[in-house]
Amino acid sequence: MSSYDGKGWLRRKAEVALRRGFSEAYQTVRVDPANYLLQLRVAHGLPVTTYQGMFSVPVEQLDQVAWLAIRSGMKMAAAEGAGLGLGGFLTLLPDLGFLSAITMRTIQKLSLIYGFEFNTEEEVAELWMAAASAAGVDISRDLIEKGVVRRFVPRVIQAIAVQASKEVVEKWAGRLVPVLSSAIGGSLNYYFVRAWGERAMRHFREKHSRLRALAAQETLSPS
Repeated sequence: MSSYDGKGWLRRKAEVALRRGFSEAYQTVRVDPANYLLQLRVAHGLPVTTYQGMFSVPVEQLDQVAWLAIRSGMKMAAAEGAGLGLGGFLTLLPDLGFLSAITMRTIQKLSLIYGFEFNTEEEVAELWMAAASAAGVDISRDLIEKGVVRRFVPRVIQAIAVQASKEVVEKWAGRLVPVLSSAIGGSLNYYFVRAWGERAMRHFREKHSRLRALAAQETLSPS
């Protein structure tokens, strides 16, 4: 098998694993908004009783909490990657399932920190748009049509898997060397979650700031 064919095979396998991982991650490891709100209040002292209250918290404070959430995901991904990395290539695909779950939970937490829940179909679609943004995939808002979110989300997951599989093939090549795969797997997972988390954070922060500015303008506008 040539190097080109090998990469193509690995990319296809990675794409399937990522697609399955992100699909299962959202269904089975969703962050519970009510419990997470309590955690935010207790652990970070945020004076809020609802997620709408996040729009009254200084943005700089939200940024600090968001970065801590990303750091937590990074550490978890690194520990998991180092453990499974001992198996080298044989554990690459299972590793992607865990990595998908950790990444998706991190994105969900960032959504909530900036005041965006995901209870309605439209909110769920917005969450996946943020995931796509974190993956570097440009998803048009026009693709979301009322009542077709169930068809929209699989399309986004597919686009994310295609893009992420490219990153896997390029960066996870070191996992083919078992002696080094534990350290490499841990560090790659660490920076994978960091990169995706930072892009998702930017997505939610910009949306939060736009809505905040709009609300301020409406308050100042004469009746």
